[in-house]
Amino acid sequence: MPAAAPTLLEVRHETRYEYSAPVTLAHHLAHLRPLTDTHQRLDRFALDVSPAPAQSRDGTDAWGNAQRHFALAQPHSRLTVVASSRVAVWPRFAALRPEASPPWGELAARVRYVARAPFVPASEFALPSPYVPRLPALRELAAGLFTPGRPVAEAALALMHRLHAEFAYESRSTDVDTPLQQVLRQRRGVCQDFAHLLAGALRAVGLPARYVSGYLLTHAPAAAGPGEAQAGTAMLGADASHAWVQLWCPGTPGVPAGAGGPDDAWLDLDPTNDCVPGSGHVRVAVGRDFGDVTPLRGVIRGGGQHTLAVGVSTRRLDRAGQARELLTPSPMENTGS
Repeated sequence: MPAAAPTLLEVRHETRYEYSAPVTLAHHLAHLRPLTDTHQRLDRFALDVSPAPAQSRDGTDAWGNAQRHFALAQPHSRLTVVASSRVAVWPRFAALRPEASPPWGELAARVRYVARAPFVPASEFALPSPYVPRLPALRELAAGLFTPGRPVAEAALALMHRLHAEFAYESRSTDVDTPLQQVLRQRRGVCQDFAHLLAGALRAVGLPARYVSGYLLTHAPAAAGPGEAQAGTAMLGADASHAWVQLWCPGTPGVPAGAGGPDDAWLDLDPTNDCVPGSGHVRVAVGRDFGDVTPLRGVIRGGGQHTLAVGVSTRRLDRAGQARELLTPSPMENTGS
């Protein structure tokens, strides 16, 4: 772990389903456990499910994300899932030098398919995915920014700034199933849409981009590197599940490599807040799009009509683990039926 003191955060994420008729059998999959690596340490995690599951097991998906599978066999008209996490976060990009990153064209060429060439793991994130199809309008978003020889991180930051300026963040303007084509037409959306737009535009020019699910502190802590939000900045999408993007950036000064070696280097970009994530962002899972890292999903028998309500609260702790920034928990938001 880095020598500097981390930001200590505590997160409570509650999901509640209400059913109009009893559910007699249910199988659920949760992506709610924050990850641990050299810049993020999970100190404590608990997942409380009511009613208590008949079966439960932990696992890991293809991208290293923690999963919890659980099943309920008793009839129930309500399901409540509460994830409680305490996480230490260090800024990962304090030494970022976007102007010194490799030319974007070189990275795009490395992941382009060539018969019998060695497989590059990042290449799967350069392809379209269910929530991020290949659309001409996505390539138009990047028009004029990815000029020949331009450093990849510099061009990606310019794309993030453009997207943030041209699209409006508007709570409840979309839902999880709103097609990206509609978001492009209406020019507004929520953090999930901003992440899908940025990932899609980067993939449109041939660059690998991953979708990140996580949490966000309401007000940004002190900035440690270029592009981070200034201390005290009110962050859009806070106190709810948040989403942003990672761009494949091997060879970029200030972008640390992961456990997969020098090529496992990803630069985080938060287009909703037009910043490089610092120590106020908690990473939970990465995938191609929202569908790969949905916080909670399942298959049920029975239930009739249902409503879903989600509430998240995030607070900053001091080194002794006491609340330093106590926040009013976000209300349970009804997200549809």
